[in-house]
Amino acid sequence: MNEVTKRIRVYGIVQGVGFRPTVSRHATSNGIRGSVCNKGPYVEIYAQGSAEQVDGFLKDLEECPPKRAAILKINTEDVLAEDAPQFDTFDIIESEKTKGEIFVSPDIAICDECKEEMYNPKDRRYLHPFINCTCCGPRLTILDSLPYDRERTSMKEFPMCPDCAKEYYDPETRRYDAQPVCCNECGPEVYLIGRAERGRDAITYTRQVIHDGGIVAIKGIGGFHLCCDATNEEAVSRLRMLKCRPAKPFAIMAKDENVVKRECIVTPEQEAILTGHQKPIMLLDRRSNERIPAGGNDFAISEEKQLKLKNETKQANTNGARLAPSVAPGNPKVGVMLPYAPVQLLIFQYDDGIEMPDLLVMTSGNTSGAPICRDDEEAVAELSHLCDAILSHNRKIRIRADDTVMDFYKNEPYMIRRSRGYAPLPFMTSVDWKGQVLAVGGELKNTFCIGVDSRFYPSPYVGDLEDLRTVKALQETIHRFQMLLEVEPQVVVCDLHPKYNSTVVAESLGYPMLQVQHHYAHILSCMTENDCQEPVIGVSFDGTGYGTDGTIWGGEVLLADYQDFTRFGSITPFLQIGGDASAKEGWRIAVSMIYGYIKDREKAWKIIEKLRLCSEQESKVQFTMADRKINAVMSTSAGRLFDAVSAILGIRRQSSFEGEASTALQFAAEAFEQKQILGSNKKQNICQTVDKQSVNRKDTLCILDTETLVQQMVEAKLQGADSDALAYLFHQMLAELIVAACIEARKSSSRNKVALSGGVFQNRLLLRLTEEQLLLEGFEVLRHRMIPPNDGGIAIGQAAYGMNWLQKMEKEI
Repeated sequence: MNEVTKRIRVYGIVQGVGFRPTVSRHATSNGIRGSVCNKGPYVEIYAQGSAEQVDGFLKDLEECPPKRAAILKINTEDVLAEDAPQFDTFDIIESEKTKGEIFVSPDIAICDECKEEMYNPKDRRYLHPFINCTCCGPRLTILDSLPYDRERTSMKEFPMCPDCAKEYYDPETRRYDAQPVCCNECGPEVYLIGRAERGRDAITYTRQVIHDGGIVAIKGIGGFHLCCDATNEEAVSRLRMLKCRPAKPFAIMAKDENVVKRECIVTPEQEAILTGHQKPIMLLDRRSNERIPAGGNDFAISEEKQLKLKNETKQANTNGARLAPSVAPGNPKVGVMLPYAPVQLLIFQYDDGIEMPDLLVMTSGNTSGAPICRDDEEAVAELSHLCDAILSHNRKIRIRADDTVMDFYKNEPYMIRRSRGYAPLPFMTSVDWKGQVLAVGGELKNTFCIGVDSRFYPSPYVGDLEDLRTVKALQETIHRFQMLLEVEPQVVVCDLHPKYNSTVVAESLGYPMLQVQHHYAHILSCMTENDCQEPVIGVSFDGTGYGTDGTIWGGEVLLADYQDFTRFGSITPFLQIGGDASAKEGWRIAVSMIYGYIKDREKAWKIIEKLRLCSEQESKVQFTMADRKINAVMSTSAGRLFDAVSAILGIRRQSSFEGEASTALQFAAEAFEQKQILGSNKKQNICQTVDKQSVNRKDTLCILDTETLVQQMVEAKLQGADSDALAYLFHQMLAELIVAACIEARKSSSRNKVALSGGVFQNRLLLRLTEEQLLLEGFEVLRHRMIPPNDGGIAIGQAAYGMNWLQKMEKEI
């Protein structure tokens, strides 16, 4: 029988997921001899046998990998007979370090098998807070270096007991080569900081505090959470007061998926991710007699479907939906996740007789603006005044990983914050780029990105860099990522803004530095995620970014490719008065816009007074600052435009957190739309007082006439029009302006691809209205899915620019 020998290299998440024992089992079932070895960047396999046996082995490898593996590519090459070693068996051999493509596994939520063992009184890991196997447990957050073996993780401090060692070294067990493997005898231990309770006593005490209405900080896989009873309004309100967080929604953790379904509407596609191995925070529609799932593109909902939704809601209310109002005040959605760490499951269910709520607030354990706490020292310093107890453990967290936040759009994931469970899985492009780049990201919602050739590794969420503690966390995490990915950047890329802390960090690293305009980076991030190499029309709408002309940009239409961009158009520029205060107080922008188009103090004040935007004295101060250009700068910020309209319509005059006023405007618009869908009457004619909007030229720029749109919003509101209806109309007309600008851009550039990016496109209503109109006009639309449209996504765009710049420099040399 003629035999063949093949050398196979498997790239992707193939470490710490039981890959080698799975390969061994496939080899045995196909009669293959050879070996499998973890090389760090990849797994290398020698497969020897008949051609038929090797083909069968390869088929099993591709079609039946381990549950948690993510195979990105398989390279197979023949080994000449004279060069092929002769194998008698198939062996799993020790890890060998080598250079090459590196893939680091994200942290993985507890699997069903481990959960079952944890609650089995006969199992030796009964109620073990750190139970794990090859299919679950911490990965990135405990990793020191590659290859991923126990001695290169923070588990090296916990020598295995004989029973755990037996499982670890036996290829036939679920825990073969599971680096964090441990049990109650040899693993880490939970304890209360500042109290004597340890182990089960610490868990029971924690449960009792929560049961009694208290607040506890709990250390998990990637950092601490602040936790309280989400059904106890007094407890939730107290947490809001202590954390100085009056309205921003809290994330909640539900005991199981049935509890989630009691509170929220869950599609099968959402449920698959909610219960999957990443377990992100999912933004779900609450159950309510007046709401239906939003974000689809089919608004001709049948009477049968309406009845089904109402019956589901009625049943949910009968079953006792009881989330405290202060969890997410005024918000039709709620951010929900399921327990992903064993200790979180034990908080819900334990053998101590304490009856626990089935919904817990589980919000990031930090003070406002700071990164999530990861060790006892930080927890004591920053969380002690926010809680009644701190439940910690002695397994070190090497890299912070806050929870991922995911919305859904047209029944697909729409990432808001990409972190635990997803980072640092790379995005791979088809461009043949070569080199190494570090992109430090933006100032808010910071993540950074490391580019290696055509692979881009976004970091977990870091936070807002206005806080120096977050700057330090950024520097630490960059250093660790460079070490893990074995990267020495040839260039570091940052934002154009000279005073951003991210720019300061980039300057301090000592590498050649490139600066990329903020909104251009947004468009490049969308292009990179969609692996688009063609020039595009980029629509970048967000809060603020430093423009190349020294003004504030934020509602931009760009002609972009990886080389450069041209600013084709923007919304109507307005005077943004008040500096940082204007980002929180939309009434200031509203006053400035009204005064800007009326240009008469007395007439402007009469309108402002009727709209109840501010006091007469406040208006005079704003008028004076505008006339004298005091703390005032020209702006095209789309985020501030939303804030202003929200104030004009009496929806939100100011914001206690970023995006509060603009999201309230969105919710009002969606509420109107859904009333139209579910109502028995025909749609109201909300266009009676508002004309179709247009774009026009000002010098070389195409201007989206948002000034007239704002003026018509003001006039309609003064005439008594419904605020919710006007909110919807504002979204509709703004989408029409965007499409009109794209049509003009196509005429002048012959480009037909439109990339939609920027934090304003977290607004699924605006996204849908814009996308659908663009498609009707024959455009190809690129949008985000697994990279956030907000500032948490711009680092990958910066990195792509840097990588393209390296290739350009290489060609010039």
